[in-house]
Amino acid sequence: MTVVGEISQTRKPGAWRILALAGLCICAFIASALVAGLVGFASSLERTETTLVVQAEGVVALTGGSDRVLEAAELLARGQARRLLITGVNRATHGADLEKILPVSKDLFDCCVDLGYQALDTAGNARETREWAISRGITGPLIVVTSNYHMPRAMLELSAALPGVRLYPFPVVSEHVNVADWASDTRVLHLVAREYLKYLRAMLRTRLERVMDVSENLASSDVSAKRRFLF
Repeated sequence: MTVVGEISQTRKPGAWRILALAGLCICAFIASALVAGLVGFASSLERTETTLVVQAEGVVALTGGSDRVLEAAELLARGQARRLLITGVNRATHGADLEKILPVSKDLFDCCVDLGYQALDTAGNARETREWAISRGITGPLIVVTSNYHMPRAMLELSAALPGVRLYPFPVVSEHVNVADWASDTRVLHLVAREYLKYLRAMLRTRLERVMDVSENLASSDVSAKRRFLF
């Protein structure tokens, strides 16, 4: 065996160790970033329900808990919004069923409560809200009602679907989910961690969609400019 061959063989194990160490460092960094992000996410969630005194054009309730719909209906009944959208309603639920439990009069329900049956997830809630706002001529502002742990993702999706529309969050604090105990209550920890990962995924998707939209607009502008130049 030549001297060069012996040197190359002795170097290979060292190179692999360096690569393995670099991989471990990268994994450790990503894990630390995720944990730090989870702590920040959990700490940002509202612990107590606040009083919202703003006036809005509409209020949107994202289904997933009866408390959300009831709180949104109370905002409508108090005159803080002129219309209410309940998005993501189960197809088996009829308007008459909701009318019986909501704290609004029959006249107010008939005139000003809209039910959305198309949304199956939070992104769908955002699309359904956009279509509702367009069809009803609503330009904002809007009050967003959902659970406190769900609010960051809901605001992210709605902001992406309704750019330029002012959104007021109204986080509902459930007595069954105490986010203050997220570090000690395994059930709440799993809920918050799952919601945090969904939030990260939604943030990545909405940012990619925004970049793609900008790219498409730039490409369209270039084509239009070339056509004007040629003709």
